[in-house]
Amino acid sequence: MKRLSKKLHSLLYGTGKTLATAESCTGGGIAAAIVATSGSSDYFKGGVVSYCNEIKNRLLSVSLETIEKYNVVSAEVATEMCLGAMNALQTDYAISITGCAGPGGGTPEIPVGTIWIGYGRKDDIRTFKLTEDNGRAENLQNATKKALELIINYLSY
Repeated sequence: MKRLSKKLHSLLYGTGKTLATAESCTGGGIAAAIVATSGSSDYFKGGVVSYCNEIKNRLLSVSLETIEKYNVVSAEVATEMCLGAMNALQTDYAISITGCAGPGGGTPEIPVGTIWIGYGRKDDIRTFKLTEDNGRAENLQNATKKALELIINYLSY
């Protein structure tokens, strides 16, 4: 994770561009990985851990209708969380994550290991879906790693 944090640092430090996170299932793990590199305060403004729907709605402006229509574990919610983080923290970019890390909570439609990642800027938010269940700890580690890789690739082009 440290290697990814340093790569992100090399892409954002000194650019004047800023980043925020909106995390549900990872509970702040992405933010922790980002701030593991000294100097990240130059571009990382902060994050919102929105573990419940009330906080997703109140702090990140995720529509309760979107949650009801698509489920909280969906591309649509990841997109709204990402946009909500950029608006709430006034940043250029954001990463969001919502999912079912397990071991419980899965359904036949949304099994354990289903995790949606949102990332990008206000006019270009992308999503990515993870589907593997390797146990809670590894699911969260893999999701954090993938989220960092996605934003790094996004910023590299």
